[in-house]
Amino acid sequence: MLLIAGLGNPGSQYAANRHNIGFMAADEIHRRHRFSPWTKKFQALIADGVIDGEKIILIKPQTFMNLSGQSVGEAMRFYKLELGDLVVIYDELDLPPGKLRVKTGGGSGGHNGIKSIDAHCGKDYRRIRLGIGHPGVKEMVTNHVLGNFAKADGEWIEPLLGAIADNVALLAKKDDAGFMNRVAVATGSGNKPERDKEPNPVAKPSGQSHIRQARQAKPNINIPKTGPMADMLNKLFGKKE
Repeated sequence: MLLIAGLGNPGSQYAANRHNIGFMAADEIHRRHRFSPWTKKFQALIADGVIDGEKIILIKPQTFMNLSGQSVGEAMRFYKLELGDLVVIYDELDLPPGKLRVKTGGGSGGHNGIKSIDAHCGKDYRRIRLGIGHPGVKEMVTNHVLGNFAKADGEWIEPLLGAIADNVALLAKKDDAGFMNRVAVATGSGNKPERDKEPNPVAKPSGQSHIRQARQAKPNINIPKTGPMADMLNKLFGKKE
C-alpha cells in the first residue's frame, strides 16, 4: 500500500495558491483514476484506489499546512505503514516553475508542512518537490506562496499534474528514477542543465582590434645612428649590426 499526501491549505480562498500545488496533484490523480469519493478521516480528506495492481490511498490534510503532520501521522498509524510507504507532494521555492524532483529524506528547506511531517512521522519518506519558483527577495516569499497562480502558468501546470497522475504507479513500484524520467519527457523539461546564453551578442569584427593594431604597428621614428643618444640606446638594447 502507498499513502500519497498532497499538501495545501483547506478552503476555497486558498484553492489556486502556489502553496496548494500538492492538493492539485492529489486531485488530478483522483480525477484520472478510479478512486473512491473523498471522505473525511484523520483530520483530512482521503480516497483510495488501485492503479496497475497497486493499492494507493490519497490524503489531503485539512489541518492547514503547518499541522500537516498530525493528519498524515494518524493515517500512517491506522494503516500500520512504514516511512517507505509514504510519498508527500508539495511546492518547492528553490526549483524553477514546472520542474519536479523526487528525493528520500533530507531537510525541510523551510517548508512548514514538511517540518510538521518530519516531527510527527520521521524523515525517511519520499518527497516530490514541485517547482513554483522564487520571487527573488526573502520578504516576498509569503505573498508569493500564498498568491494565486497566474493564468499563463496553466501552460506548465496542466502538463505537469497530468504527467504525475499518469505515471503514479511507478511511485508505488518504487521506480522513482523512471517516474522522474517519464514526467520530464511528458513535460519537455528534461534534466539537462541549460547553458547561459549571452544576451544580444555582438559580432566581433574580422579585423584586429585597434589596440592590437597599435601594438603591432611599427613606429615611424628616426632613431639617431651617431651621437650621445645613439650611444645610450646601444647600451640599453645592444648594437645591431
